[in-house]
Amino acid sequence: MKKLLLVSVLFLLLANSISAQSNWEAGVRFGNDVALDITIPLAASPRLHGAVYFNNDIAVGAYFDWMFALSDGPKGLKFYPGVGPEVYFGNNFNVAVAGDFGMEYSFNFPLTIGLDWRPHFMVTNNMNFSSSNWGLIARFRFGEGSSFVRSN
Repeated sequence: MKKLLLVSVLFLLLANSISAQSNWEAGVRFGNDVALDITIPLAASPRLHGAVYFNNDIAVGAYFDWMFALSDGPKGLKFYPGVGPEVYFGNNFNVAVAGDFGMEYSFNFPLTIGLDWRPHFMVTNNMNFSSSNWGLIARFRFGEGSSFVRSN
């Protein structure tokens, strides 16, 4: 519980330090593991997508996502493929290369919900592949607050 509190405080400090960014998001991800989830836009399309997972061990993932919308689709619906490292701390230290594939919907108010899949290939110790990491995400959008206007 102390670890969860410490990571939550660090997340809030990070949130305050990047408040000048527009449309960055922070929230939770429910799936195989519970995770704190954050997205930081890097430009119009790519973004940095980070997660801190809590299970038997604590893990940190950082993914580079490419965002795109359907040309005639709903305005707030976006899809993203991504890739990045995951680092696991605990009894065994492990490093993995992971994919991040998902879709999300941004409402007119500052809430984004999404569904994603994060398969990974462990490159240390046991060298295995796992494809079971599915998750449901809910994030609050910061930067523009309640006057947020969805963009394509």
